[in-house]
Amino acid sequence: MRLSLFWTNMHQQFGAAYAESLAKDYVIEQLGSRTVEQALADGVSAKEVWRAVCDAFDLPASAR
Repeated sequence: MRLSLFWTNMHQQFGAAYAESLAKDYVIEQLGSRTVEQALADGVSAKEVWRAVCDAFDLPASAR
């Protein structure tokens, strides 16, 4: 998954403003207790981060 598709998915699921806030502030245990921004900066793939977001927020299968 490309980073641009990751952000498109985030914006579609959460809205632009909330997606940015979530990525900056929400700690996801599945990402090693890091935020989305921290995980991406640490080199975690966008696909892995997206899966963690889907799990953390119980997004429907159609979003995955």
